[in-house]
Amino acid sequence: MKILALGAHPDDIEIFMFGTLAVYAAQGAELTFAVATDGAKGGKSDATVLARVRREEATAAAGLLGAAPRFLDFPDGELVADAALIGALKTLIAGTGPDLVITHAPNDYHADHRALSDSVRIAASFAVPVLHADTMGGTGFSPTHYVDISAHAEIKAKAIRMHQSQDPDRFVDIARTQNLFRSGQCNGAQGSLAEAFRFEPMFPFADIRALLPPAPAIRTAMVSSRRVD
Repeated sequence: MKILALGAHPDDIEIFMFGTLAVYAAQGAELTFAVATDGAKGGKSDATVLARVRREEATAAAGLLGAAPRFLDFPDGELVADAALIGALKTLIAGTGPDLVITHAPNDYHADHRALSDSVRIAASFAVPVLHADTMGGTGFSPTHYVDISAHAEIKAKAIRMHQSQDPDRFVDIARTQNLFRSGQCNGAQGSLAEAFRFEPMFPFADIRALLPPAPAIRTAMVSSRRVD
């Protein structure tokens, strides 16, 4: 199986979907990481220096799963769903031939995320189904699918921490809190972690369950067994 992960900025894949990609890697899937912008506005450093550092960080993080990211190098903070971006995505999809594309939700907090999401939807067209990752903090997001990432929590945290230019511990905490909540939301086993996704069926792709790793094991729902006299 071939999976294409698309993030707007150099640390987005790690924050929103890295646990699931680690599951795919363990299953033997072929992973392609792609980053749409140069990340040059993700800090107060010189833009050229920051873009270089963030490219190195993304490369190191992807390397944890044996992947080498591709960089589309659109200007950070200026992403729009125009012909240039859609064309670049079509070329990327045609060249990698994925069975599934994972990218940002169309209502995520950052304008670059939303622009990339819209562009991926158009570029994918009849070629490949698109799965949307959880939003920052889960705001406005209604999952349709969950993936158990419990066994891959450490490597996800390690991948996020590769992005030292971004004060990564805050994102490690945010992601873990969100992954605990999403597991509880789908009644996952105590202490398990899950990444949440949303799939909007669109012809000719109506059902992608066969493409997804397992959700957390569901806890048995029962009434209290305690006897009160």
